[in-house]
This record gives sequence, structure tokens and C-alpha cells, in this order.
Amino acid sequence: MAKEKKEYKKVNWKQEAKLAPGYLILIIWVLFTVVLLGWVFAASFSTTKEIYQGNALKFLSGFHFENYAKAWSGGNVSTFFMNSLEYSIISCVLLIIICAPAAYVLSRFTFFGNKFIQTSFVSSMGVPVIMIVLPLFSLISSLGILNNILANKALLILLYIGINIPYTTIFLMTFFSNISRTYEEAAAIDGCPPRQTFWRIMFPMAQSGLATVTIFNFINIWNEYFLSLIFANSDKLKPVAVGLYGMINSMKYTGDWAGMFAAVIIVFLPTFVLYIFLSEKIIGGVTGGIKG
Repeated sequence: MAKEKKEYKKVNWKQEAKLAPGYLILIIWVLFTVVLLGWVFAASFSTTKEIYQGNALKFLSGFHFENYAKAWSGGNVSTFFMNSLEYSIISCVLLIIICAPAAYVLSRFTFFGNKFIQTSFVSSMGVPVIMIVLPLFSLISSLGILNNILANKALLILLYIGINIPYTTIFLMTFFSNISRTYEEAAAIDGCPPRQTFWRIMFPMAQSGLATVTIFNFINIWNEYFLSLIFANSDKLKPVAVGLYGMINSMKYTGDWAGMFAAVIIVFLPTFVLYIFLSEKIIGGVTGGIKG
């Protein structure tokens, strides 16, 4: 069989010229981000003296991998890192278990109170966190569990779940509404009840949407600062955001800027790796998922 010739569309230069300002802004933003992250990465392998002298990119004394070992063990980064990993993974898994069935039911079934529940979720997304923190802190301090490590960890996870439930549910509702009902109709003909239809058919089909919202939730929880600053009052509880802030303040006395930049890279890696390996799923989930 003869190979089919690929057809290339002609470039519409007039239309591309209209988009040139947008391309220029995007290129400048990408270059700025790459240069900034590149400098931080280079500084993490330099010494504090080289950073002060402006020679972080020259590596005059070689690569200092000990900065990472020092930051991981001596700077409590390992504790902060594992705390954030624990909070993020547990919260994201529980959010999917709670929100995916709720979003499916709200998007596919008509019942009394459906619109009210959807409106409540949308409205709750506009409530600032600071409005609920002070009453929560007063309630929790009265229960006397602020000094209990396990209770505080469970509390933070519950707070992360509660705050992210509205966004996660609304996102998945939009995704489930784009999936054709023919799959459910075929399952019903075969005698599959609605609960099994969801877990065996609809849930696997929503993988790109689930992956996308999980990545967004993971990043939000990983970078969360305000709640953990108030409720994580011990180094054994602090996540990376609060831990790094404490390390920056300690630089006034230690001056180990190379170790701090190494800690920043360690904290930045999980979200960067997620974007690299799951970028296609993110794009697929944001652009609407499965249709037809």
C-alpha cells in the first residue's frame, strides 16, 4: 500500500500576526520562569559565599551536593516533606472517594434539593478561609486537642478535605455531565444497578478528570500555609510551606542560603514531577473529558 501523503495546512500569517502580542507575553513569562528556577537550582549547588558574590551560575568550587543532605537532615526538611506528603495524599484520596459519587449523582439524577445543593457548593467556594478559622480555633482549643499530634494531623486533613470539597465536586460534575448517557443505558439493559454502573463504568471513564482535580488539590494542599500556620504548632506537624518560612527566618542567624535553596528545590520537586508525567491528563480533564 502506498503511503498516504500528509496534508499540511497553510499558515494564515494575518491571523498569526494578531496573536503575536499574546505569544510575546507568553514567551517572556516562560523565559522569566525558566531563568528564575534555573538560578535557584544553580544556587542550591553553590556555596553561600558564591551566592553573595554573584557567582552562583559559575560553579567555581564545583557542585555541592552536600547542601541537599544538610537541608534534608539538619533543616528538618525531611519532617516537613513527609508531613506535607501525608496530608496531601490522604486528603486527595478521601476527596475523590467523597466527591466523585456526589458529583455523579448531582450531575445525572434529578431529585428534590439538587439545585439547592449545587448552589450551596458554588456559594461556599466564595467564603474566605479566614472567616471560619477563628471560630474553628476557638472550638478546637476548648476541646483540648491542640497538643495532641495525632488529633492535630487528623484535624488538618479534615480541614483540607472540607475546604476542597466544593471545588472538587463542581469540577467533577462538569466532567461527568460531558459523558454520554448511552453507557449507563447499556449497563441498565444488562442488569447492572446504578451503584455498580458508577464504580465499574463511569468512575474508570472519568480518569482524566479525576487525575486533573487530584493534581490541583495536591498542589493546593501541598502549598497551603494559613491553616497549617495556625493549627500545626509543632515541628512534628508543620508542612513544607510553614517549615520553609521558619527556615527563611532562621537565615538571619545561620546564613546558610545554599542549604535553603536546596530545601526549596526539594519542596518544589513533587509538584514539578506531577506536571511533567501527568500533563496530558491535566489538559484532557480541563478541556472537557469524554464526549459522545
